[in-house]
Amino acid sequence: MQTFSGKEFRSTVGAFATGVTVVTTRGEEHAYGMTANAFSSVSLDPPLILVCVINPSEGADHITRNGVFAVNILSVDQEPLSRYFASRDRPKGRDAFRDVPHRVLTSGSPILEGAAAFMDCRVHAMHEAGDHLIFIGEVLELDVQDGGTPLVFHGGGYRLLEPPLGA
Repeated sequence: MQTFSGKEFRSTVGAFATGVTVVTTRGEEHAYGMTANAFSSVSLDPPLILVCVINPSEGADHITRNGVFAVNILSVDQEPLSRYFASRDRPKGRDAFRDVPHRVLTSGSPILEGAAAFMDCRVHAMHEAGDHLIFIGEVLELDVQDGGTPLVFHGGGYRLLEPPLGA
C-alpha cells in the first residue's frame, strides 16, 4: 500500500542527478523535440538505449508514428535549449527547429549542434509502464564530443559538475 504522495515520490527521485537530453524525431510532416531526463543505456550488443515519454503526449505519438528518434545529450551551455524544448509555448510543426542549429543523419531526426553526444535510433521495442511509454532504440549512429561537459539536473534545478579533487 502506497503511503506517500506524488510530490514526495518526485522529490525522492529528484535526489538522483541525471543528464539532460532533447529527444527528437522526424516523420513525413515535420520534426518534433522534447526535453527528457529519463534516458538510459540498455545493451551493448546490440547497442540499445531507452527513453521514457509521458503517455499520452504529442512526443509519444510522434515517436510511435515515425518509428525513429535521436537522443541529444546536452552540454552545459545548452540549458536554454533544454528550457526551449520543455516549454509548452515553443513553436511547433514546421517552425519547431527554425531557430535551432541542427543536422539530420540516418533516421532523419534532428541532431542538435553543440550537443555533448548524440545517438540516432530506430525504435526496437515499445512498452507501456504506468503513465509513460518506454521506447527502446537501436542505435544507428552516434558521436561524443571530447572534453564536453554535460548539463546536469538534480533536486529540481540545473547543476554544474566540478572537476575531481586534485585534478
